[in-house]
Amino acid sequence: MTYNFIDNAIASATSPPPFDIPRLRFVEASLALAHSQISKGPVKPKFGGTLCGVYLLEEKIEGGNGAFTKYIHNMDYEPTMSAGMNGYDIAEFLVFTQHVQYCKTGGLVIISDYQGSRTLLTDPQILTDPSVGGGADVFSEGNLESTVALFEKHHECNRFCKWPGFGLKQFGSPVTSSHESSAL
Repeated sequence: MTYNFIDNAIASATSPPPFDIPRLRFVEASLALAHSQISKGPVKPKFGGTLCGVYLLEEKIEGGNGAFTKYIHNMDYEPTMSAGMNGYDIAEFLVFTQHVQYCKTGGLVIISDYQGSRTLLTDPQILTDPSVGGGADVFSEGNLESTVALFEKHHECNRFCKWPGFGLKQFGSPVTSSHESSAL
């Protein structure tokens, strides 16, 4: 959804954005089911036995693409690191993707808890507005519904959000420069 939005906006814009768009993806994952071996006689069954384990297998995130980084915590609206630090560009982009997700779902859903390398992400948390689950525990205890409910108030738009080609509604308090804030 997010990259479709980005690609379509850039294709229809009169000029390209003044920044590069990082290309990230989530790791490939699958489930492995372990069954106990049942042997009754000389021939062992190919499948059978009791299910004794379920394992989540994920694609390995190699260290060559950059260190494993926590970009955004589960209940945060901003990067975990400061501007200028390694990985800040990716974290800033991921904050923007939350803005797109929020808008495209009508304020109902964002993805958070972004972590991984500079190209692969893993273990995200889906966060929903309180109205989505109707009181049920949707997407586990990590679904901090108040994060979505307060998104417009706490999200601060960055250079990605503010690019006119995306046409996003601006949220959060206006960002002031250090010179402006010292004059207050």
